[in-house]
Amino acid sequence: MEKATFAGGCFWCQDAVFRMLKGVHLVRSGYSGGDTKDPSYETVSEGVTWHREAVQIEYDPDEISFEDLLEVFWTSHDPTQVGGQGSDIGPQYEAAIFYHTEEQRSAAEQSKQALEGSTVYDAPIATEILPYKNFYPAEEYHQGYYQNNSDAPYCQLVINPKVEKVRELFSKKLK
Repeated sequence: MEKATFAGGCFWCQDAVFRMLKGVHLVRSGYSGGDTKDPSYETVSEGVTWHREAVQIEYDPDEISFEDLLEVFWTSHDPTQVGGQGSDIGPQYEAAIFYHTEEQRSAAEQSKQALEGSTVYDAPIATEILPYKNFYPAEEYHQGYYQNNSDAPYCQLVINPKVEKVRELFSKKLK
């Protein structure tokens, strides 16, 4: 098993998307990249811990590659948005790839360069590629939020379109 850590706005969205993929064995919502030890949702939401809402994924590289995870990540958030994602604004919602190995860094840089060289987006790519330094699991009620609350308005309005997009584009990679 290997680990990947992504911040793509609200962790509920990323959690829902990555749980659908073959080869992904565990997805944990949490906080990554900041300096505060054991942050809480409340302190991260204040935007002063420099942690970002993130997901940490445990996956089997024989079933799904890191490059496949990157492809899903790039399409499940707006990599051009600065300062957050959608209406979730603040440093805690800024997008990033936290690489665990030099191979992950290289793959992330290559995928970002390919996206920048494409015509997919008119604006520059704002998603950062940063070294992994920590991950703190979020409170239990955040884990699997979409699966446990799919009828909630936020899930219907914000998460459902991302889930549907991934289902459409990556149907062969789904469980």
